[in-house]
Amino acid sequence: MQKLDAIFSPQSVAVIGASTAPGKVGHDIFANILKGRYKGTLYPVNPNAKSVLSVKAYPSIHEIPDPVDLAMIILPPKLALKATEEAIRKGVQGVVIVSAGFREVGGEGLEIENKIVSLCNEVNIPLVGPNCLGVINPLSTTQLNASFSTRMPKAGNISFISQSGALCTAVLDFAADRDFGFSKFISIGNKADVDELDLLQYFHQDPDTEVIMIYLEELRRGPEFIEVVKEITCGDIRPTPVLVIKSGRTAAGAAAAASHTGALAGTEAVYDAIFKQAGIIRVDSIHELFDFASAFAYKNETQTGKLRRKVPTGNRVAIVTNAGGPGIVATDMTVSSGLKLAKFNEDTIEALASHLPTTANLHNPVDVIGDAAHDRYENALGAVIRDEGVDGALVILTPQSMTDVLGTAEAITRIARRSNKPILCCFMGIIDVSSGVKYLQEHGIPVFSFPENAAKAFGALYRYARWLSRQHLAQFDFNHDIDRAGKIIDDCIEQGRLQLGELDGLDLLTCYGFNVLPTHLAETESEAVKIANDMGLPVVMKIVSPQILHKSDAGGVEVGLDSEDSVKIAFRDILKRARNYNPDAEIKGVLVQKMAARGDETILGMNRYPVFGPLLMFGLGGIYVELFQDVVFRLAPIGRNEARRMIRNIKGFKIFKGFRGRPYSDIETIEKSLVQLSDMVMNHPEIKELDINPLLIHAQGEGATVADCRIILEPPIGV
Repeated sequence: MQKLDAIFSPQSVAVIGASTAPGKVGHDIFANILKGRYKGTLYPVNPNAKSVLSVKAYPSIHEIPDPVDLAMIILPPKLALKATEEAIRKGVQGVVIVSAGFREVGGEGLEIENKIVSLCNEVNIPLVGPNCLGVINPLSTTQLNASFSTRMPKAGNISFISQSGALCTAVLDFAADRDFGFSKFISIGNKADVDELDLLQYFHQDPDTEVIMIYLEELRRGPEFIEVVKEITCGDIRPTPVLVIKSGRTAAGAAAAASHTGALAGTEAVYDAIFKQAGIIRVDSIHELFDFASAFAYKNETQTGKLRRKVPTGNRVAIVTNAGGPGIVATDMTVSSGLKLAKFNEDTIEALASHLPTTANLHNPVDVIGDAAHDRYENALGAVIRDEGVDGALVILTPQSMTDVLGTAEAITRIARRSNKPILCCFMGIIDVSSGVKYLQEHGIPVFSFPENAAKAFGALYRYARWLSRQHLAQFDFNHDIDRAGKIIDDCIEQGRLQLGELDGLDLLTCYGFNVLPTHLAETESEAVKIANDMGLPVVMKIVSPQILHKSDAGGVEVGLDSEDSVKIAFRDILKRARNYNPDAEIKGVLVQKMAARGDETILGMNRYPVFGPLLMFGLGGIYVELFQDVVFRLAPIGRNEARRMIRNIKGFKIFKGFRGRPYSDIETIEKSLVQLSDMVMNHPEIKELDINPLLIHAQGEGATVADCRIILEPPIGV
C-alpha cells in the first residue's frame, strides 16, 4: 500500500467536525461523501450531535469502534491540533485538514500548522492542507467526494492537482459541461506536508492516471523537482504527460538588478525554466488545459489489446474539412503551432480523386465540399492517414443541411481504431453537432469546438513527442581549477571587492576553461601605450570604475585602436566621458585588452534565486541583449544536452548555422561554455550575479572568446 492510498482510497473515513447545520462546511462535506455513494464506511464525529444526516455520530474519533483510515478535519486551528493528536492515537493512515486560519494568516496559525506537520511526520502519515477543498476519487471502486464541492465528477483517466480550492469548484463545473472525467482530484491548500511533487510521484504510479493537470501558484522545491518530474514525463516506466497552468505569468522581473541577466530574469523565467527542464507543458488558460488534456488522454488499442498513447512521430499534418474558411484557419494555426501541412504522395492524390467530386480540393487541406456525407469523409480521411508523409490528421466538420454528423463521427472512429496516428476533430457548433461530439467523446477521440484549439493541441502533442524522442549526447569531461577559483573569490570578499572588475573576473573564468584575452590595467596614458604595444595592436580600451557597471552607456569603451596616437586619444576621451557620466565615480584607470577576432556576440549569465538556486541565461549578446531580449533560461546544474537545447531555443539560432553565407559557428564551444558556467556557479555559491557579455563565438572549430564580464559576489551568511 502506498502512503497516499489512505488519502485517495480509504476504506473508512471519519469527518471530525461534521455538522448538523446545512451550509456549514462540516455538514456539506459529510453530505457530499454520503451522496457520492462512498464505497467505504463513513463516521461523523461531533460531541454535540447524536447523528448527522441520520448517521450515528461519535463524540470523538476514539469512540469509533472500528479502524479509521482517513481523518477529515474541519475545525479551527487549536481544535484541529487536538483532533490530529487524537486521530494519530487512533491509528489513522492519513489526515486532510480543510479548515483555514493557519499559515496563510501567520502568527499562531503558522505555529499550530507547524506543530501538526511535526506530529504527522513523526508517525509518517501524510497530511493534506490545511486550507484546502479536499479530495475526490470518482472511480467506481471508491466514489469518494471528501470536499465541499457538491459536484462529483465523471470517472476518467486524468488527475488534477490544485493549489486553489476556489478554482477547483469552477474546474469541476467546466469539466461537467465538457463531459470530462477524472481519476483523482485534489486541492492542496497550504501544502504544509503533501505538495505537488508528492502527488506527481503518486499519480505517476497510479494505473488509473494517464495525464496529470496542475494549477500552480508557487513551488517550494527547485532542482529536486526537475529531476523527479523529468523521470515522470520521459522515464522508462510509464512516461506521463504533465500539464500546468500557473498564476502570475506577467509578474515583474528584478528591476533593480545590476546585471543584464538579473534585469531580464524574473520569477516567471525561473518557472519557465523548471517546466522546460522537467518536460512539463505549460498552458495559458483553463480552456487550453482541458483541450491539451483531452488530446494527451487519447489512446489507441493495439493488436495485443493494450492501450498506447497516440503521439505523432513528426509534425506533418493532414487537414480534412467540408468548409474552406475553417480549413484556412486550421492551416494558419497549424503552422504557428510548430507544425506543417503534409505533402501527399501520388497514390494518396489518386485515391482522393477516385472518391471525391471534381470540385473538391485534393491537396492539403482536403476540402470534401459542403454536401459531403459520412462516406466522403471516411474515404478522404482513410486515404490521407495511410500516407507515409502524414503524421496525423485534423478533421473539421461544419454542420450543413445535408451533413450526417453522427455517421461522420462513427466513420472517424472506425479509421482511428485502425491507425496509430493521432486524429483530432473539430465539430464546429453546439446543438447541431452534439450527437457526433458525444459519440467521439464516448470513444475517447479528442473533439474541439474551433480549429485553432485542435491545432494548438496537436502542436502540444508534437512537442511532447519530441521531448520523449530527444537525443542524448555524451557529457563533457572537464578538469576545473576549483581551488584557485575559490581563492580568487575569498580574496575579493576579504578585501571588500564584491563587484569583480574584469581583471579578477577574467582570472576566475580561466579557472573554468574560458578563453580570455590578454588584459591589463593602465593608470596613465603612457602605460596604456606601452601595454598596447606589448600585446600587439589593435586593442580595446574600457573604463574601470566600481560605479560604472554598464561601460557602453557611459561612453567608456573604444574598439579597434590600431596606433599609439589612437590609444592616447582614447585614454583621454574615455576618462572625460566617464567623469561627465558620473562625476562621483571612482576611476581606477582604463583597461587595455587585446582586440578579439570577429565572432557572433552572445551573452551567458546567471542570477541566484532563493530556494531555486542559480538561474542560467543564454542569448544574443552585445548591445542587442536588452533590445531584442532573445534569451532563454535554465536552472543549474545543467549538462551538455540541456545546454544544447538552450542554444537551439533562441530565435537567433539560425545565425550560428551559416545564415546567409556566414560561416558555421562553433556551437560545441557554446555548449561547453554553458556547462562550464553551470559548474562554476554550483561550486561557488558566493557568486550572486554574473554576465559574460559578449562571449564572441568564432567559426566552427575556432572556439570562443570572453570579451567582457561582470561578476557580483555575496559573502556567505556570517562573513
